Amino acid sequence: MHSNALSWKYWLLLILSGLVSVVACGQQSKIHSHNDYLRKAPFWEAYANGCASIEVDVILVSGSLFVAHEQESIQETRTLESLYLQPIHQGLRSGLIANPLSFFLTVDIKSEPYETLEQLMRSVRPYEEMMYSADHGRGLKLVVSGNRPLLQEYADFPEYIFFDHQDVEDLETISLDKVAMVSLPFDRYSQWGGKGRMVAEEIAAVIQTVEKVHQAGKPIRFWASPDSKSAWKALHDIGVDYINSDKPFEVSRYLANLGQRYVGSSIKSELVELDFGNDEVQRQVDNVILMIGDGNGLAQLSAGMYANGNALNITNLKNVGLAKTQSADDFTTDSAAGGTALATGNKTNNRGVGIDSNGRNIESLAHILSKRGFGTGIISSDHITGATPATFYAHQKDRDLIGPITEDLYGSSLNLFIGAGKNDFLRYQNHALDSLEASGFSLMGSLDQVAASTDGKVGYFASNHGLPNIEKGRAGFLKNSTEAAISYLENKGTPFFLLVENGHIDVGGHVNDARMIVEEVIDFDQAVGAALKFASNNPNTLVIITADHETGGVTIPQGNVAHEMVELEFSTEDHTGIMVPVFAFGPHSGDFSGVYENTAVFDKIMTVLLKYHANTKE
Repeated sequence: MHSNALSWKYWLLLILSGLVSVVACGQQSKIHSHNDYLRKAPFWEAYANGCASIEVDVILVSGSLFVAHEQESIQETRTLESLYLQPIHQGLRSGLIANPLSFFLTVDIKSEPYETLEQLMRSVRPYEEMMYSADHGRGLKLVVSGNRPLLQEYADFPEYIFFDHQDVEDLETISLDKVAMVSLPFDRYSQWGGKGRMVAEEIAAVIQTVEKVHQAGKPIRFWASPDSKSAWKALHDIGVDYINSDKPFEVSRYLANLGQRYVGSSIKSELVELDFGNDEVQRQVDNVILMIGDGNGLAQLSAGMYANGNALNITNLKNVGLAKTQSADDFTTDSAAGGTALATGNKTNNRGVGIDSNGRNIESLAHILSKRGFGTGIISSDHITGATPATFYAHQKDRDLIGPITEDLYGSSLNLFIGAGKNDFLRYQNHALDSLEASGFSLMGSLDQVAASTDGKVGYFASNHGLPNIEKGRAGFLKNSTEAAISYLENKGTPFFLLVENGHIDVGGHVNDARMIVEEVIDFDQAVGAALKFASNNPNTLVIITADHETGGVTIPQGNVAHEMVELEFSTEDHTGIMVPVFAFGPHSGDFSGVYENTAVFDKIMTVLLKYHANTKE
């Protein structure tokens, strides 16, 4: 019976916790600056970080209110007046502190309460103009904590003095007019140290206590609560009004953008039913679809998976490896060098496109296979002249040489391109767009036209400039482009090579936009699903999914799988040297397991293809 009851409570608690998390995420917990006087800049640091409650311990000695926790640590110059009352008064008069005030001063009395309160009122007299007045509805409130007078005496004190109540059993029977908040010891309800998660029974006890205080119409704080990111998140989600912290800067920064980092997705990727009967088999490979999620590290992939019901088409695959991403001249690659390694099998210097580290042109997969009779195409959500797609047709020393890169496209052997950035072929006055058509590319007006075309070379510009992210209206483009490109290449009746890139995962990492990352990963997975569906029905097709590098230094400290929510944190706004996953599906997919350099992706593809197409005339 006990076991069943515990199980029932546990599952109920999980449901309740999820509901609390969803609701509370739209609310902003406030910060209680614990032992504020111990900081290098008492009051000012707390005020600068938006603390709503600023705590100062006071001891009455010889008619003075010293700021200290015990008499042994008293310093003559550190008084309530010098550290708090004077700075606040001066700040208000000079305009450095906004009025009405966004904080109150919590005075934690460590000495005998009545005499200390008498001295507190005397100390305040020179500053009465800034103290709270009900008539004006604003001013500095002093919230007395620690040693306090009797509850029934609260009303005897001036209107600027309120109290920190420390009991929940009497909330329905007492007057709460002079109670500013309810503060309770955290260890009365939980022994959690702030790492991992609280146990179910303790979460239930904390939630119940918070709800009881809220039902009385008062805010709540727990003192001596864990002071970590996991704890701040847990207390915030439960609905604790004042988070007790010795780290005002860190907790302020963490809470300020929690709503932007704890995200779900507005789109979903439908999971494709795959036939694994041809996966890993040693049979002929005719078609290769290489899919690159620019900036898509393991954390990004995980975030997209959790937000997509804990599954993606990518993560349903059985064969996975890890690729090292360093460039020839730097530990951390850029997209040009990372793309070149995948496209040509050669390490190059950052910014180099389709060249080796000595500046010599290198043939890409697309060019090599084109000479062997393969149809070839590239798709990108980025400009078609962007660093990653350009590495499959261009040869330039710098990725920003957009004019010369446009000339490389019309001089390439590609059969297909789909992407953004038509204006790149107009703005340099090099007649690139005219030359593109003169070189044999038929420019299509829609993806449907691409899919149905029998022309030898086709191109489709999806926009004059850049394409928007998913949140701003690009949903479905990459999947639809992949399907159209496959239809076009399949209709040629030859083996084919197709590159598909989502360039916006990288953008989300650079600007530390959690929602963009999650939605772009899911968008990428929709395109992956289209490629896998084709491969499952065409067993001579090999699909490889990887990334050129990771962007943002993303980690996932928390999430809620049931509600498809995930929290992302960022360590940088740039690329990192973290290895990236390589997934594979189809014949010879097992060849892509293991840990290897990014150049090995090219080598493995060529090894597989030459095994069956070695006699193809160049």
